[in-house]
Amino acid sequence: MAFGRSSRGKRPVEPVTLKILVAGGFGVGKTTAVGAVSEIRPLRTEEDLSEAGRPVDDVEGVESKTTTTVAMDFGRITLREDLVLYLFGTPGQDRFWFLWDELAQGALGAVVLADTRRLEDCFAAIDYFERRRIPFAVAVNRFEGAGLFPAETVRAALDLDPGVPVLACDARDRPSVRDVLVAVVEHALARAAGEREPVVT
Repeated sequence: MAFGRSSRGKRPVEPVTLKILVAGGFGVGKTTAVGAVSEIRPLRTEEDLSEAGRPVDDVEGVESKTTTTVAMDFGRITLREDLVLYLFGTPGQDRFWFLWDELAQGALGAVVLADTRRLEDCFAAIDYFERRRIPFAVAVNRFEGAGLFPAETVRAALDLDPGVPVLACDARDRPSVRDVLVAVVEHALARAAGEREPVVT
């Protein structure tokens, strides 16, 4: 008697889990991006902006923002049956930077969200990842009233290395954020493979 293939006997695939950071300046869309793409209810640590924080929180350009992330955002997305990303959104203000080293432990790569009206706000995140050799991509979030610029113009303004991916995205749109995450994973894996190749003399 011949037996056909049966899925009942197949072992479930144990997925590889990777950690990705979502960083950028205050009010650039990190919490929105994690929430848009997460397949679980995202963990958020947002608090209302207070009068006490007004002298240290720069809300220029994001005057309508009423809350801020004080620790992290957390979400999860399955890219394939065997690949799951854990997303950690970092706090945007300088006073919470002491948390970044903990969040960056074991990260495969990062997304730096940028707003073309306030590009200087993402310099600190870019510098952080460059110094720690963590692969990252820059995702220019689309805001109403913000100028649309070619990727090479953004690259030059941020003084990025040629290999750093620069993409346009909408932090509210799941497919758009997913595409950015895929680009980060591909960039990180390609860089890791390049670093493993022996140097031929």
